[in-house]
Amino acid sequence: MGESKNSVKKLSLVAITWPIFIETLLRMFLGNVDTFMLSHYSDNAVGAVGIANQVNFMLMLIYAVSSTGILITISQYLGANQRKKAVEAANTALLLNFIFGFILSGGIVIFAKPLLRLINTPVELMDYASTYLRIVGSVSFIQALLTTTAAIIRSFGKTKVSMYVTMGMNIVNVIGNSLFLYGFFGLPVLGVTGVAISTAVSQTLAFFLVFFVIMKKIDIKTSFKSLFSFRKDLAKQIIAIGLPSAAESGAYQVSQLVITAMINTMGAIAVSTKIYTMNILWFVMLFGISLGQGTQIIVGHHVGARENDRAYKACLRSLKVSLVIAAIMSTVIAVFGKTLVSILTSNEDIIQMAGKLLWYSILLELGRVFNLVVVNALKASGDATFPAVAGIISPWFTSVLFCYLLGIKMNWGLVGVWIGLMSDEWLRGVIALYRWKTRIWESKRLVTEQKALV
Repeated sequence: MGESKNSVKKLSLVAITWPIFIETLLRMFLGNVDTFMLSHYSDNAVGAVGIANQVNFMLMLIYAVSSTGILITISQYLGANQRKKAVEAANTALLLNFIFGFILSGGIVIFAKPLLRLINTPVELMDYASTYLRIVGSVSFIQALLTTTAAIIRSFGKTKVSMYVTMGMNIVNVIGNSLFLYGFFGLPVLGVTGVAISTAVSQTLAFFLVFFVIMKKIDIKTSFKSLFSFRKDLAKQIIAIGLPSAAESGAYQVSQLVITAMINTMGAIAVSTKIYTMNILWFVMLFGISLGQGTQIIVGHHVGARENDRAYKACLRSLKVSLVIAAIMSTVIAVFGKTLVSILTSNEDIIQMAGKLLWYSILLELGRVFNLVVVNALKASGDATFPAVAGIISPWFTSVLFCYLLGIKMNWGLVGVWIGLMSDEWLRGVIALYRWKTRIWESKRLVTEQKALV
């Protein structure tokens, strides 16, 4: 099989990954900047927006998981030189997520207060929280479309474009917040309402900008009518990848809630230590997620082109690079761990325990990136069900079980919890690597035919 003319496969893992990392970091920043800027307005507003953003974050997670199927499907068709099918898959994904997002938007607007009561929102914060959630939630379908278009652009290897758009979205949001919070140019001070409007407007503008890029910059020529076209076969392929990933993500989140409940029984010091440690590690975790997504794009293009040997080697090469990067980053953080924690708190017990956990976290983060890279490679090949089943079962028989036995029963505390978390990441990584080396994934390819190269 001749080499595809696809430029994505010529890019290095780092070249694809670093814009994804910056973009993801900026997306997380979008919600936090609202909270930070409101701190100069009202403490109640800060608490209310923080609570409302828990709901928004869950919606973002749902949309992000659904985008996995979109990215992989389009990547494989591009790798197979079936650009027309890739465009049809993009149109199908846009319509699918528009409908899905529109339903969720309506649900958020109608059931904002019941949802907030469900998560025990204090009465004094309810008005602020419901106002913010209704306004931002009303354009949740825009967030769904924005996530979809970002996945489409990434599948074409244009990761920098999505990064720049997200950067612009944050700038617009900060400017809008400033206008509505400080009343510049004679505008009324709208507080939480203004911040919510600013967030909604920035997301809407970002979507239209990304959509323009899709239409013009990566040369997808499509009519208005085709935007509402729906290919059942392509929708099934997208869902076949996205649904197992959603189930895996949901099961993992539930297991983490159970572990959090266990940690809560260890006392306030343990709870605070865990939060501070995870906040410091978030930078490494985010890079691991980005490396996994970068690997997914590269492998998806190779598999679509029937370049199975190249896909196989690309995954292993990505794994080596990712492990080295994770080792360096987590070791540097461990070395300066106590200093970093002391910036966040003056409690000596927390500083000492967090410092110890950051050394254990070297193994934890190596296991995490191991798991993320190989599992994402399997999904990119079309083999999504196997890693999903492993991801649903493993946390309960490793992290949850060991957290209980070691952390609670044997009274090892957070060290026992960290051993449990490590065991889950490493077990899933080893299982995924074994699956990858069996090459069973070669029979899971989504694309059934390939156009000849010209």
